[in-house]
Amino acid sequence: MVPTITAFQRPPDRGRALTRDLCVKWALEEVGQPYAVRHVSFREIKESQHRALNPFGTIPTYEEGSLVLFESGAIVLHIAQSHAGLLPVEPAQAAKAISWIFAALNTIEPPLAELEKALRLKEPHNGYEDTLHVIEKRLRVRLTDVSSALGDAEWLDGKFSAGDLMVVSILRRWIALGIPHEFPNLANYVVRGEARPAFQRALRVTHR
Repeated sequence: MVPTITAFQRPPDRGRALTRDLCVKWALEEVGQPYAVRHVSFREIKESQHRALNPFGTIPTYEEGSLVLFESGAIVLHIAQSHAGLLPVEPAQAAKAISWIFAALNTIEPPLAELEKALRLKEPHNGYEDTLHVIEKRLRVRLTDVSSALGDAEWLDGKFSAGDLMVVSILRRWIALGIPHEFPNLANYVVRGEARPAFQRALRVTHR
């Protein structure tokens, strides 16, 4: 059965392909699974029909027969566990790759999300610069950790995995903010991820 995922009708990222549906499309392209995309508006994602699929009123959702999933990390993990190609066969190595899926969303993303939120403020408050400095420092600590874990390797743990897919997806947002590339190995890591044929196919679907 061909799964259906939701994506924004008019993405809020101004065509930069940074919304969460892209990593799901990328995962499906990596494993060679055909899929359909249902575009929804900002109004529609808050309505009861969509909330029946995703109680938080966000995207993406994943529908495959009676199975309905939400949260991009959970969807990518399901795809990786259901198809060959995104997780190592050896259980211990697969567990390490899964650890990086959780690290991307629970450890790397939070300070990045804080920074994105702070930079969107139209009227900075008193102490804004100090707050921004603290957030940037916290983000740089996390980037330093990832940079050290990657080192000179091509991917985080040998072959490309779902863990790399999620980490690259988060790091793309860091680069989009225009933060100086203090971590060239991470910048090159993102370039390698974006150069994968499956990513390029997902990107073309996103820009249709």
